[in-house]
Amino acid sequence: MKDKDEVPMTVEAPPLDLTPVDAVLEKYGGDASWLVMILQDVQTAYNWLPRPALERVAQRLGVSLSRVYNVATFYASFSLTERGRHIIRVCDGTACHLKGSTWLRDEVMRRLDVAEDGTTKDRQFTLESVACLGACALAPVMMIDSTYYGHMTPEKVRSVLASCAKHEAPDD
Repeated sequence: MKDKDEVPMTVEAPPLDLTPVDAVLEKYGGDASWLVMILQDVQTAYNWLPRPALERVAQRLGVSLSRVYNVATFYASFSLTERGRHIIRVCDGTACHLKGSTWLRDEVMRRLDVAEDGTTKDRQFTLESVACLGACALAPVMMIDSTYYGHMTPEKVRSVLASCAKHEAPDD
């Protein structure tokens, strides 16, 4: 039986540090014509576009929040959901698809226990299937952060992921 005076506990996330947003806005002189570049830099700082950051951008640029969201949702490179520390992109363009990119995606999903366009529970990796990575000569190709991995096979995926995990292990 619950005590009638018991207050349910809620856990709130700490407020977002907006210092990186302010630095980005300062870099571009608060000029709204640089909105796409500003959002790219804000996303680099947080690895996604959190709502408080978008609100600060709108307020400091003197534009509506809906305009900021319009730009943020127009470009596929922007993310409005929290992503992992590392972004894995598996190309599913025609050349890559014909050479087995679905096998690569499936292997990543199995190895990391992650859904397509999902993030691992430990927030280390986000898996994205993309229309094209612009590296058709390397098909099938995937990227982890800014590094391209070409002529991939499921076996190579295992090796690359093992290497990433090794670099992520804490120093003993």
